[in-house]
Amino acid sequence: MGNKQAIVEDILQYEEMLTQVARTSLLRFTFATMPTFHPADFHRKYYDVLTRFAHGEIKKLMVFMPPQHGKSEGSTRRLPAFIEGLNPDCRVAVISYSAPKARKFNREIQRIIDTPEYRTVFPETTINGKNARDSIHQYIRTADEFEIVGHHGSVKTVGVGGPLTGDPVDVLIMDDLYKDAASAWSPTVRENIQDWYDTVAETRLHNDSQQLIVFTRWHEDDLAGVLIRQQGEYDEEQNPDGWVIITYPAIKIGAPTEYDTRKDGEPLWPERHSLHKLEAIRARNGFVFESLYQQNPKPVEGLMYSQGFRTYSTIPASRHHIIKAYCDSADTGADFLCDIIYVETETANYVLDVLYTQKPMEYTEPKTAERYTKYNVQRAIIESNNGGRGFARNVESQCRMMGNNTTRFTWFTQTQNKQVRIFTHSAEVQNLTYFPEGWERLWPEFHTAIMGYLKEGKNAHDDSVDALTGTVEHRDMSSKENEAALRNLIRR
Repeated sequence: MGNKQAIVEDILQYEEMLTQVARTSLLRFTFATMPTFHPADFHRKYYDVLTRFAHGEIKKLMVFMPPQHGKSEGSTRRLPAFIEGLNPDCRVAVISYSAPKARKFNREIQRIIDTPEYRTVFPETTINGKNARDSIHQYIRTADEFEIVGHHGSVKTVGVGGPLTGDPVDVLIMDDLYKDAASAWSPTVRENIQDWYDTVAETRLHNDSQQLIVFTRWHEDDLAGVLIRQQGEYDEEQNPDGWVIITYPAIKIGAPTEYDTRKDGEPLWPERHSLHKLEAIRARNGFVFESLYQQNPKPVEGLMYSQGFRTYSTIPASRHHIIKAYCDSADTGADFLCDIIYVETETANYVLDVLYTQKPMEYTEPKTAERYTKYNVQRAIIESNNGGRGFARNVESQCRMMGNNTTRFTWFTQTQNKQVRIFTHSAEVQNLTYFPEGWERLWPEFHTAIMGYLKEGKNAHDDSVDALTGTVEHRDMSSKENEAALRNLIRR
């Protein structure tokens, strides 16, 4: 009898130990509440990161993962339930691409909290229903929102673009904001989602709010891409307000990392998505594979400037040193004015400043004159097509009124085919142009337009690339000197 009692006590102690562990680890919590859970190696790392987020160790987190790799089970089903167990007063908002998708997440979270296994781990967290231990009539439980009985916590689910009114949000989880490629590649949809985030979601956050973005990357200008450019990656000393970014490409690139211990070339979840299957997908459409499966929304194939641009911290001394500007004034209201100020040397062009805007000439004319004066521009080259000559005269007049008698203005009519010019000079542009370090933060719209420009297919705007091409076309060096400079740069 004594031995049986000891065995029972051992079992009870073991079960209590498992329960205690489940209260501290999202992975163990998922094991306890989902008996069919069989994680791959990368899931364990993924769930460890989500556990740190749940305990408040990470304030802003982005996780990028290919489709059908189990990202939502951890981030959007188990995590909200786990967070409410840790802190029943926490107010969580879950956002997805549509209201029906968001409601589905809500129902699934409710089912988790309703299970006996959940009540064993977190007995203090209950929702309106047969298991509630307080007056059930005062607590909301709908398909869009539920409240924690006896506490201030809640989980609200909303389709992107929908209302997010009421109490402040302590934890904002955004999962699959873009339904598919068509929506992610639509400038209108991306702009609408950005506007919704700025005017609705972010207004519900407070100083201690946490944010989690978890989805498959489709486009470099999706919400994640914009926020990364604006706020940067987390660094404890240099950028404590940045985002912790975890990326899981379908096929590993490079050496193992803390969050991804695979070797180069290994598939992420071979039991479900073999290397053979992934390579077959890549062969069918490399462009889509790079963004959708590799989480690289700037695929090399198809981009005009696939090799990127060199950057500088200081401009080297040179014998030939002239400060120039090249301006492609906006042809129509839908076009951008692009004005690039740069230092031309015998070896390269070093960009100093960029004005890239759709604002009217009431803004662009004085702004351009101000910049030419500030940088002591010696020569300004302005395309005179469709009003460019009038623009040049007005800017010159305003420069003179500012006391700038240095800048010499030249305007000309561009008669060559724009696409042909851009394509044929692309190698020179890429090899003879240096941008200042951090130029993606200095001029984010310009950077996106340049780095996302496609060799083939429709580009939304070509004003930036056209102006950059002009800076190389109008170098004062002889053709032989330009060729020599290009050869020297390529050797580096």
